[in-house]
Amino acid sequence: MHYGWPSPSLPQILNNTNSSLCISNEEGSWMAVMPLIGAVLGALTAANIVDLFGRKKTIIATAIPFFVAWLMVAFAHNADILHTARFIAGVADGVTFTVVPMYIGEISDAKVRGLLGSSCSVMWIVGFLLINIIGSYLTISTTALVSSLVPVLAFLTFIWMPESPYYLLMRDRVEDAKASLRRFRRMYDVDDEIERMKTCIQTDTKNTGKFLDLFLVKSNRKAVFIIVGLRGFQQFSGTTAITFYAQAIFREAGDDISPHHASMIYFSVQLLVTMISSGIVDKAGRKPLLIISMAGSAFALFLEGTYFYVRSETQIDTSSFGFVPVVVLIGFVIIFSIGMQSIPILMLGELFPTSVKAYALCFADVYYSVVATIASIFLQVMKDNYGMYFAFYGFTIFSVFGLIFIILCVPETKGKNLEEIQQYLRGQYHDHSKCNKDECVKV
Repeated sequence: MHYGWPSPSLPQILNNTNSSLCISNEEGSWMAVMPLIGAVLGALTAANIVDLFGRKKTIIATAIPFFVAWLMVAFAHNADILHTARFIAGVADGVTFTVVPMYIGEISDAKVRGLLGSSCSVMWIVGFLLINIIGSYLTISTTALVSSLVPVLAFLTFIWMPESPYYLLMRDRVEDAKASLRRFRRMYDVDDEIERMKTCIQTDTKNTGKFLDLFLVKSNRKAVFIIVGLRGFQQFSGTTAITFYAQAIFREAGDDISPHHASMIYFSVQLLVTMISSGIVDKAGRKPLLIISMAGSAFALFLEGTYFYVRSETQIDTSSFGFVPVVVLIGFVIIFSIGMQSIPILMLGELFPTSVKAYALCFADVYYSVVATIASIFLQVMKDNYGMYFAFYGFTIFSVFGLIFIILCVPETKGKNLEEIQQYLRGQYHDHSKCNKDECVKV
């Protein structure tokens, strides 16, 4: 909800000379990406505390800065307070997006890990939708007060969840790990799975578990390469930038439909399709959905860019086609949400061993924050200086490169438990019926 806040709220304060919250377009672009900057600090913090305090306590603790940030937004009387509030929210988000995929990956059975891992993206979109609905009808202050109830709810519900059995085994709390796993698996006999987890942790512990192991150990290097590619192309397809400026894009596209209603439709469709994708990812597989998603996204982005080019750079009358940018952008979010929206986040919890998982997810979140910031500023700068079409054509080119990367470099992890994935990345997985030659990643 903090990330989606600029979409309904920035138009209310941009160049609003009648309010103390009046800000310029440049200040608005920095306010939009401020959570991404805070997320860098949050991710670095999480990497150093998650193995000390545990997954559960770290996740619960994020409710406090999320709540404080909403209160600051509610009572802000100048832009500096808003910037600070959004930075604090970003710090909490950096912790969240480092720890939550780790927690989900460690508690999930292989048969449903895709569904549960994709829930991160589903709830991310729920937040965008909620803030666009609330923010379109309420004042900025009232919107923030209503939103502050969400971290309170998170705290009151998550406090009853068990700790990750992997973390408990790392702390030699075997009986606690068994109790945790029994709750997650709904069965008493978990000894075999506990032994498998212990073996995996002992193998990982033989490595030093330092940050540099991400790049010095070949299997980790492969995983980093995959995640850097997936998250990079995910963001340079424009998804986060578009969500930041959804209402501004629809406003520039024309007035066949109000920007408020268009953005609500956009996020509703995105939520529905991401939920469908979450339900089929364990059956269809990660890679086929990624290929379909990236190819379709490139085509939709090209059409969107072409509409804005024709509208702004030619004499052709587009008044009869005002519906096109909304329809195409909704088409983009449908095809993008099939795979690229949720699977890169899902794979964060799958590809790294326990010994470096905290560092890996920290690195991934910092990297995500950097590329999402660049992509968002790219959209703003291109829109202000060259035209909206320039930004969409740029996103199209990146999407084409992303498609090539997925085809050549991304492995299939469907149906593999975490230990089998590590064996595959180490080159020890020899089941050729499940490992196609085009899935081999060379770094």
